[in-house]
Amino acid sequence: MRFLPSAEQREFARALDGVLTASDTPAVARAWAEGDHKPGRALWARLAEAGVFGLAVSARHGGMGLLPVELTVAFEELGRHVVPGPLVETVAAAALLEHLGAGAAAEEWLPRIAAGEALVGLCADGPYALDADAADAVLVVEGDTVRRAEDHGPPQASLDPARRLFRPRGGPVLAHGPAVAAAAAHALDLARLVTAAQSLGLGHALLAQTVSHVTRRTQFGVPIGSFQAVKHRLADTLIALEFARPLVHGAALALAAGAPSAGREVAAAKVAAGEAGHAAARTALQLHGALGYTEEPALSLWIRKARPLRDAWGTPADCRRRVLAG
Repeated sequence: MRFLPSAEQREFARALDGVLTASDTPAVARAWAEGDHKPGRALWARLAEAGVFGLAVSARHGGMGLLPVELTVAFEELGRHVVPGPLVETVAAAALLEHLGAGAAAEEWLPRIAAGEALVGLCADGPYALDADAADAVLVVEGDTVRRAEDHGPPQASLDPARRLFRPRGGPVLAHGPAVAAAAAHALDLARLVTAAQSLGLGHALLAQTVSHVTRRTQFGVPIGSFQAVKHRLADTLIALEFARPLVHGAALALAAGAPSAGREVAAAKVAAGEAGHAAARTALQLHGALGYTEEPALSLWIRKARPLRDAWGTPADCRRRVLAG
C-alpha cells in the first residue's frame, strides 16, 4: 500500500506546525511538568480552533466525525512538538462515548471535547490515568462498566515529568453492559494509533535535532557527522522511522474503513513506531554526549517522552501478542 497525504492533509499539517512553532511548546511542557496548566490550556484551545479534537467527535456533537487518518496527521505534529497533556486520552474517550452512544454523558462531554473546553482522561489499559489533576473528567473502564472517577490518588513517579500519572478512585457508573467491551476495544485501537503517530513525530524531531548537532560539533577539526559510525547510526534511525510511517498510515486507513484487520494493523504500527521513536532517543542521547544527559537543553523533553510513548496503551510485547492472536 502506498499512502500519500492529500493536499488538504498536508496543509493541515503545515498549519498545525505553524501554530505549535509559534506557541513555544518546550516552555509549555516544562510548565505542565511543574503543575502549571495555564499555558497548556491556552495551547489546547488553539488546537481545538484548528479542529484537532473535532476529528474524534461526530457532527451531531459539534465535530467532524471520527477521522483516523486526519488524527494521525495531527498527532504526528503534536509528537514532533512535544505537546503535553491527555491528548490521546481525550480523543480515545470521545471515541468511547461515541461508540457507546452514552446518553447524557455523551451529550455533556462530546460537544465540550470538540470545542476544546474539556480535557478528559481515560483509564482503560492499566491502573493509572494520565494528568488526572488537569482533566475535567476521568473515565474508567472496568470490565463491562464505565464510570466517571470522583477523585484520584497522589501523582506517581514517571520517567517523563510532563506525563503525570494518577490512580483514579470511585465515581458514578455512566454505562454498563456487553457493549462496553466493544466500545473500549475501539477506543484502545484509536489510542494506540494516535500514540504511534506521536512516537513517529517525536522520533523525526529527535533525528532532526541530532543531525543538526553532529554537523556543528567538531572533533579532530572536523564535524563528528562526517564519521562513518555516526552516519551509520543516523541512517539506521531514519530507516526505522521511514519503515514505521507506512504502517501507521496504513493502520489509520484500515481503522477508517472498519477493516477486520484494523486491530492487528494498529498493533503492528504501534510496535514499529514506538520502537523507532525509542531508538531515535537512544541515538540522540549517545550522539549529543553529555548534553543528552542534562535537563537544561530542550532535547531532554523529547528524550524522556520516547519510552513512555513506546509503552503507553500497550507495550511492544502486548502489541505483538495482538498481532499474533489474529
